[in-house]
This record gives sequence, structure tokens and C-alpha cells, in this order.
Amino acid sequence: MTIVQGPASSVQGPGELVRIGIIGGSGLYDMAELTDRESRVIETPFGSPSGPYVIATLRGRRVAFLARHGEGHRFTPSELNYRANIFGFKTLGVEWILSASAVGSLREDFKPLDLVVPDQFFDCTRGRISTFFGEGLVAHVGFAHPFCAPLSSILTASAKSVEATVHEGGTYVCMEGPQFSTVAESEFYRKQGWDIIGMTNLQEAKLAREAEICYSTLALVTDYDCWHPEHDSVTVEMIVANLMQNAKTAQQVIAAAVERLPIERTCECARAMATALITRPEAIPAARMALLQPLIGKYLS
Repeated sequence: MTIVQGPASSVQGPGELVRIGIIGGSGLYDMAELTDRESRVIETPFGSPSGPYVIATLRGRRVAFLARHGEGHRFTPSELNYRANIFGFKTLGVEWILSASAVGSLREDFKPLDLVVPDQFFDCTRGRISTFFGEGLVAHVGFAHPFCAPLSSILTASAKSVEATVHEGGTYVCMEGPQFSTVAESEFYRKQGWDIIGMTNLQEAKLAREAEICYSTLALVTDYDCWHPEHDSVTVEMIVANLMQNAKTAQQVIAAAVERLPIERTCECARAMATALITRPEAIPAARMALLQPLIGKYLS
């Protein structure tokens, strides 16, 4: 096990650069195909990530895998240190993050065990930290299109290549949790025309954009949420049972997507901070500038 402590002065961690990151959600705490593993603990200026990053080989590519909820699923969605998780990936040199997570469906045609690659978010969280900035340094990144379109296309194509049932596009409602929705809430989301509901991915996507990391989600439909007459009492047992069925397919999709990387980064993600900084350089506190050097250093040198 390699332990890296303290803030990183550059995006390069110890050893090789790892350009592909994978965040495994509920039911995807590990990937069987990962070989040549090394467990790497990273302490960031924002605290500890959910756990060690597993640096390994997947389909001939070096990747960094992180279990979102920690070993044994120990953290609720609201407890996750999203900043540390994404900053740790940045420190490793990651340029693409493939994120897998469980979701409920708000549409009859998005069935349990289907996969969804969403293209929009709606935020129903409360008080979560969703930015690296503040405390003397202000930035506003564009987030109209929250997922990396080229990376999402790769995920969709990869799902089709393993003959999974996948839906391309849709709005992911990110709720606070950890409780599931009320019927009134679920019906409200449906009336807005939204498609799936989860508890984790929005903050990851916002922070990845600030870190100039391409980010996309592979959403695993586990249930119909409580709006459906046959799913009006969503249970953990129901979700876990469907996740276990979906996990193998999801891992195949992610592995197939990794095979298609790297690609040329001509998307907005790669230069998101270029026009986002609004604080005058001479007004930025030195400590804040040093802390965020991996994110903004190239624009202030």
C-alpha cells in the first residue's frame, strides 16, 4: 500500500499518471477484472476520500477505482466527502471519470435492470458542498451540459456492445436522502418530466467540471421508485437484489468503455476553468492559491 499525505503541489501523484478513474457505487465495490492492483491512500487538503484508490490494470489500461461509499458501504450520500474524492482523482492525473450508481426510475419504459446514461441533472439536495472555491477565490464554471458528451457516447456504445438495455439521455434528479421519496415527491418529479432519481452523482459532476475532468454516469435502474403501484414500498432488499443482477453487466460496460479510452479531449470539460476565474490574481490569498494549484495553476502562472 502506498500512502500519500498532504496537499499535492501538482496533478501528478507518486509513480505513473493514471488517466482513467472509476467510481463504483452501491453494489459495485470491486471489479473482478482489475489486475496488478496497488492500494493507494491519498490525503487531500479537503480531508480523506471514501477510501483507498485501487490502482490497477483493466483491459490494458491503468485505472484508479474508488468505492464511493467506502469499504462495507459506511457513508450515506450526505456524508460523502465529494471534494476529497474528486481532488484525489485529480492528484492521480485522472482526465476521465466513469461513475456507476443505483437509481430509481420515474418512467414506465425505464425498467428495473435497465441502464441509463443521463444528460441532465436537477438538484434537490440541501447544503452539500459542491465547489472547491470560496474563501477568497471565486470561480463560476459553465454547467449547462453537466455530463461530458463524448464520454457519455462511449458509455452508451459500450452498453450496446455488450447487448445491455440502455437508454441514452434523461434527467437525473439528485435528492438528499438517505430516506427514499414520498409518493407525493415521486409523483411531482414525474410530472416535471424527469427520468431517474438518485442521491450521489450531482456533486461529483460539479466538482469534476471544476477539476477539468470529463465525467459521465452509468445509472443502474433498481426499482420504479414509490410512484409505481407495484413499487410503493421501495426496500433495501429490493434494490440490492436488482443491483447484484445488474453488477456484472455494469462491469462489462465500464470495461468496454475503458478499452475505448483515451480519446482527444476537445470537450468543454478540458478547459472549464479557462474563463471561470473571476477574482483578480493579486487579490487571491496566497494560501488559497497554493491549495488549489492543481486546479488553477496553469491559468495563473
